[in-house]
Amino acid sequence: MSVQSLSLPFICRKTPAQSTQGMVVTNHPLGSVAGHEMLASGGNAVDAAMAALLALTVVEPMMVGIAGGGVAHLYTPEDGHQIYDCLSQAPAAATPDMYEPVSDSLPDYMQTKDRRNMIGPSSVASPGNLLGWCRMHDAHGALPFEDVIAPAIRYAARGFAATSYLASNIARHAGDLALDPVISAIFLPDGRPATMGQKIVQADYAESLRLIAKEGAGALHGGSLGQALIDRIGDQGRLSMEDLTGYDVRERTAIKGSYRGFEIVGPPPPASSGVHVAQMLNMLETVDMAGMGFDNPERLHLLAETIRIAFEDRRAASGDPDFVDIPVEKLISKAYAQDCLARMRATGGAETHLPTYESQNTTHITVADRDGRIVCATHTINGLFGARFMVPGTGIIPNNYMLNFDPHPGKALSIAPCKRVPTSMAPMIVAKDGKPAFALGLPGAVRIFPSAMQSIVNMIDFAMSPQQAVEAPRIWTEGAHVELEPDYAHHKPALEAMGHEVQIVPHIGGGMNMVAFGAAMMTGAACWRADGTVSALGGGLAGEGIAFHI
Repeated sequence: MSVQSLSLPFICRKTPAQSTQGMVVTNHPLGSVAGHEMLASGGNAVDAAMAALLALTVVEPMMVGIAGGGVAHLYTPEDGHQIYDCLSQAPAAATPDMYEPVSDSLPDYMQTKDRRNMIGPSSVASPGNLLGWCRMHDAHGALPFEDVIAPAIRYAARGFAATSYLASNIARHAGDLALDPVISAIFLPDGRPATMGQKIVQADYAESLRLIAKEGAGALHGGSLGQALIDRIGDQGRLSMEDLTGYDVRERTAIKGSYRGFEIVGPPPPASSGVHVAQMLNMLETVDMAGMGFDNPERLHLLAETIRIAFEDRRAASGDPDFVDIPVEKLISKAYAQDCLARMRATGGAETHLPTYESQNTTHITVADRDGRIVCATHTINGLFGARFMVPGTGIIPNNYMLNFDPHPGKALSIAPCKRVPTSMAPMIVAKDGKPAFALGLPGAVRIFPSAMQSIVNMIDFAMSPQQAVEAPRIWTEGAHVELEPDYAHHKPALEAMGHEVQIVPHIGGGMNMVAFGAAMMTGAACWRADGTVSALGGGLAGEGIAFHI
C-alpha cells in the first residue's frame, strides 16, 4: 500500500528533516541542539545522545535527571544491539511494609498514608541514570566527557526560556513544589509558577555538572553530590551511600522478534517492551492489516483486543528477572501467538483488575550518526519533578521511583531490597535484511509499548512516512475502558456497539520520536505530543586537498 493511497483521519502538525551526516531527535529544542553540537564537533551518536540527555536534565527538569533511571538501546555495526538497564531500584533497607496503604481496593489501591511513596525523601530509590550514561560514554564515546557535558552546564548557568510545556507542568504541581523552599526558589520565583518565556537559571546545578565533568559518575555515586543527597534524605527515607556506591548498571541482551520480514529488537525484562511488542506483532501478523485499512473500527477493535491480551500476560508474568521467572521465549514465540488468538473476543467489554502504576513523565531521544551507530533511550525521574524537592546546594531533583512498587506486602510487585519494578519503556530498533530500518520510542508509562507497536505497524503495514507514523492517532486499553485520541473519535459509536467502554482523551502517551534509514538519507521525525524537535546535520567538511585560494 502506498502512502498516497491511504485514507488518513489526521494531518501532521510538524515537519521531518533529512540528513546524511547525523540526526538528533529529542523532546526539547535545546536537547536536540546539544546533540547536534556534538555531531558537528566530530563526535558520534553516543556523544550526541549523552549531551542531549544531560541537557534535558536542565531544560526538561520535570521529566529527567541524573538521579533518575531508564533504559538505553545502543546499536553499533560492530557489536550489534546492547541494552543498558539504568533503572532505579529499591534501597537495600527497603521493606515490603515500609508504607501504610490507604486502601486494598480501587481506585486508591496504590496510595499510601501522607503520600510517602510519592513525595519527599521516603519516595526516593537508588538512581542509575548518570552511572549508565557515563558507562556508555566511556565505552563508546569519541569526544572528551567535558565536551559532552558542556551544553548542559551552559544552559544551567546562563538559563533558558521556559516553554509552555514546562510552565504548565510547574503550575500543575505548584502546591507540592511550594513545600520545598529550594525547588520553589527555582520554579516558583516570587511565590508564583514560572511562566512561558521566563528565564530559568540553575546556578547550583551548573556547579554540580562542573563537578561531574571532573569526577564523572563518582561525584554522585560515592562523592560529595551523593553525600548531599543522603544528608537530605536523612532518616525520613531508606536510601544510603552504600546504595549509591553499590548500584550496578546491567548490560542486558536484547529481545528479538520478527514481523513480516522485519526484525523487531527491544529491551528485555524488567522492561516489558521487547517481550510484549513481539507478542502483539506475532498476533497481528496473522491478519491482513493493510487490507483492513487504517481508518477502520474493526482494526481498532483488533488492536484493542491484542493490547488487552498483552496486558493480561504482563500482569501474570513480569518484573525484575532477579526476583521473578519470566517465560520470555514462550511469550515471544509464534506458537504462543496462536494460543493468544484463541483469547480474542468478538465483542469488547470492560474487565476489572488492580492498576499498574508507572509515571507518564519521561523523556525519550533517538540519535544516529553517519557511521551507523544508533542510540534510542528513554529516561525519567518517574513522577513530574520526581520526589518534588531539590537537594540543597546541588540543584539535583531526586526520583520518586518507590511509587511504582505495590505498597501491599505479599504481592508480585511488592517492595524488596534492591528490586527493580517493570517498566513500559520501549526504545525499539527495527531492522530489515540485517540493517536498521528505523528506531523509535516515547514517554507515557503503560501506554508506551502499545503506542510503539502501533507506530511499527504504521511503518510496515501502511508504508507511512516517519512523520505520519509518529503523529498518527493511538488507541490504548489495559483491559478496562478503551482510550481513543481525538482523531479516532468518529469511531467511538462503532466501538461502543462492539461492547467497548470508550473514552476520548487528549493524547495517549507522550512525544514519540523516530529516525528512519533510507538508502542514502536518514529521516528524523518528532510528534505533536511534546516539544519534540528534529536536528539534522547535513553538508560536511571540504574534501581532502580543497582550499580557498584565488
